[in-house]
Formats: sequence, structure tokens, C-alpha cells
Amino acid sequence: MNGKFLTAMLSIFCIAVLSSSCRTAKDYSTHYYFKHELVLNSIEKSYSGIIKKTPFNIAFNNKAFTILTLEIKTDSITYRYEFDATEQRLTDTLIKYHLDTANIKQLIAAMQSIRCIWINNLDYYVDDKKKSLVFISIKTSASRSLFGYKKYYILTYFPQPQYFDEHGRLMLRRKRKEIHKINGGIFKRINDKICYTISEQYR
Repeated sequence: MNGKFLTAMLSIFCIAVLSSSCRTAKDYSTHYYFKHELVLNSIEKSYSGIIKKTPFNIAFNNKAFTILTLEIKTDSITYRYEFDATEQRLTDTLIKYHLDTANIKQLIAAMQSIRCIWINNLDYYVDDKKKSLVFISIKTSASRSLFGYKKYYILTYFPQPQYFDEHGRLMLRRKRKEIHKINGGIFKRINDKICYTISEQYR
């Protein structure tokens, strides 16, 4: 009797732990956004303004978030550079391409502050019409503990309200029930213009 009782209690405990973990993982995404809302939105706003003149993206390459890759896109060529975030070569390169040096350095500092590993502008098409979004990837110690090793929290910022199904999943069109996958991922609603997913890849 005692053995059966202990087995039953152990099963109930395991189910409760698994259920709690699922809820925690699900809740983490929206909680993370609202906790860092001001920084995240300032990163997106700053980046969206700067890239209007010269498109570029930034990715961090080490755990300390001190080494970054800067890709600068011209009409015909994409140039890729790697820098320490504090070295003079970074400043010289930004000046060379007539980029907003002060605001980009503030952007880099903001990305470091919340472990934002990558920011980029992505183009996509709906009914042959070109649209764009800002793609932000974040790697945090909390996300590793909740979702396993090398998981990334990813946000997409759209310039206009999007369509979602009854489960909060991002849809490509309102009338046709077609899920809008971005880089193979299914994104869920935070608000009308911002979505999130958890991914094994940051880009």
C-alpha cells in the first residue's frame, strides 16, 4: 500500500513539475518583453531610423558581448567587419560609410545591456508586395535555464498591425488561415505589431 501510494505521489509530483515548467517557459517570453520594454523599443526605434540611410546589421560573437560583426550593405556589395566594441577601428569604419557613429555606439551599448545578440532588417513579400520587419535576437541565462542550451528569444517588430489566429499565432493574411513563418519559426503575439518565438538559431 505504501509503495503504491509513494508511486502515485511521485507521478503527481512529476506531472506538476512538467506542467509548471511549460507554463514558466510560455510566460517567460511576454514577461521578458515587458520587463525590458523600454530598452527593446528604444533599440528598435534607433535601429530603424539609422538604417534608412545605409542598411546594416550587428551580431555579437562571444559570451562577453565584446566582439561584434558589422555588416554594411551597399547597392552591390555587403561588407563584413569584426571589431572589439571599444576599438578605434569600429569608429573609423562607421565614419568611412557616413553612418551615425554616436547613435550606433549607443545602440551597441543598449544591445549589450540586455544581451541582444543580433539585430537586422528582413524583407518579405505578401501578394508580391515587399514588406519589412526588424528582427531582434536575445540570448539570456534565463532562456538557457528554461528552454535548454543555446535557445534564443526572438522578437519581430512590424511597421503595421498584423493578423493573428485564435491561438495568437502570426498569420500571413486575414481571410486565408495561413501561418506566417519567419526563418522557419512560428511567432506569437505580444501586441498588434510585435511577435516572439523561441529558437535554436539566432538568425
